[in-house]
Amino acid sequence: MTEHLIWDPLMVQRYNRAGPRYTSYPTAIEFCTASDDANQRRALSQSTSRPLSLYLHIPFCSHVCYYCGCNKIVTRNKDRAEPYLQWLLQEIDLKAALVRQDRVVEQLHLGGGTPTFFSDEQLDRLITHLRRRFRFSDADSADFSIEIDPRELGPETLSTLRALGFNRVSFGVQDLDPDVQKAVNRIQSQEMIHQVMSEARALGFRSINVDLIYGLPLQTLDSFERTIRDIIDLRPDRLSVFNYAHLPQRFMPQRRINAEDLPAPEEKLTIFGMAIRSLSESGYHYVGMDHFALPDDELSLAQAKGTLHRNFQGYTTHGNCDLIGFGVSSISQLGDLFIQSPVELDAWQTELARGRLPTARECRSSREDEIRKRIIMGLLCHLSVRFNDLDEEFGINSRDRFSAELARLQGMQEDGLLIIDSEGIQVTDAGRLLVRQACMAFDAYRTESEQPRFSRAI
Repeated sequence: MTEHLIWDPLMVQRYNRAGPRYTSYPTAIEFCTASDDANQRRALSQSTSRPLSLYLHIPFCSHVCYYCGCNKIVTRNKDRAEPYLQWLLQEIDLKAALVRQDRVVEQLHLGGGTPTFFSDEQLDRLITHLRRRFRFSDADSADFSIEIDPRELGPETLSTLRALGFNRVSFGVQDLDPDVQKAVNRIQSQEMIHQVMSEARALGFRSINVDLIYGLPLQTLDSFERTIRDIIDLRPDRLSVFNYAHLPQRFMPQRRINAEDLPAPEEKLTIFGMAIRSLSESGYHYVGMDHFALPDDELSLAQAKGTLHRNFQGYTTHGNCDLIGFGVSSISQLGDLFIQSPVELDAWQTELARGRLPTARECRSSREDEIRKRIIMGLLCHLSVRFNDLDEEFGINSRDRFSAELARLQGMQEDGLLIIDSEGIQVTDAGRLLVRQACMAFDAYRTESEQPRFSRAI
């Protein structure tokens, strides 16, 4: 796959507005308070053979990383893991009892928090319980993945995970520079990263992802270039190079970061530009939304074939699945219904104690939402939308229906970021980094006054 990503810092500065990452449409902030769990029960019980994707949220972390904006519980008390596991097993039982037993689990993901806050024995009990309650696919294409903090791995954890069927791992690295690590309270040596990645390779995990963050305190162009080069030498299958969004008014841990230590906006852009250039020169394909993958990785291949999807787990090759979430704050997507569990641990446990499916907020996607989602996901995943495809799928005249939205994109077309013609919309090589801005034109829920609620694209 030939990479033609164009880095134009002046154009990025012009269009670098805040906006959603569109892991769903409507986005999660459109969800409304749910009065009960009735809709979730009906959705889980629906008569469909669609395969399943399971997401389990383990919220505990032994350490607080100052940059983090995730829903987490920071504690060194490992005794908190067992009660949470018991509640999680109860939720699995409640939901599995409603789902048709012939539905196949094609995707499993453990996130957090730090999933390996659970001991190896607790992870074994959890996955064994899941496999008893659901039918798991044994196809080579099945994805069973877990997010890992390298500092929280026991000597046998990776081998335990591999024996349980996990075939993908994602290591949170963020930055290898000791000064940056100290500034964000995440100390992990370069030797540790090398060791865990080597062990994962030796155990036969078919895909390794590494998370990096640019824009952290004390980070410089030279320091992050050293991190990028060292990670490239390790040759992960995928990389996520995220933009650090400093929002201390929303995320309390970020208040421990000295804003004066953050790289200036111009340097931050330069850092990301360097990362793009280095990864592209090393053979990585830019999938989109900060994600890079080797050309033979499944994400790259799916994008080339036009089968790539996007959901709450990011880019995926399993977009045909219904997503069932377990654990505090988890989100499910069942057909046209989105459901989010309570974000507070006590509220989540109270629902389960009452025999109810944890349900805090929900949203049912309308036909109009589905049309707009089709456009947004087409742009994010495949960099194009064809009007005739929309017309045939939804029975509309898409050129007329979205004339106002297309008019709002004229500036991006004049700047060479998009090509809009009678056939459809095509994102150019110059526009790939700014595709979120094109998507926002079709987001019926967004207003300019809302933008500070989101991070900037870069």
